[in-house]
Amino acid sequence: MSPTVFRESSYRFFFFSREEERMHIHVQSTEGEAKFWLEPEIELAKNHRFSRQQLKEIEALIEARYDELRNSWKEHFRH
Repeated sequence: MSPTVFRESSYRFFFFSREEERMHIHVQSTEGEAKFWLEPEIELAKNHRFSRQQLKEIEALIEARYDELRNSWKEHFRH
């Protein structure tokens, strides 16, 4: 299961239900795929085919909607 938190522009922001515990978000579009840590700070974990410009754009979207991402994570993974 990989619930979508939101879509913006051509990007889909989501997480996998059964993955590591450290808070992070996956981002996917037809042009590439990336994973960003959300804690202890926003940081690129993996990148596949996104340009530096796209990564900057994605990181800005993550920063702008950080609270939403964090709350969605906590809601989805609560025990």
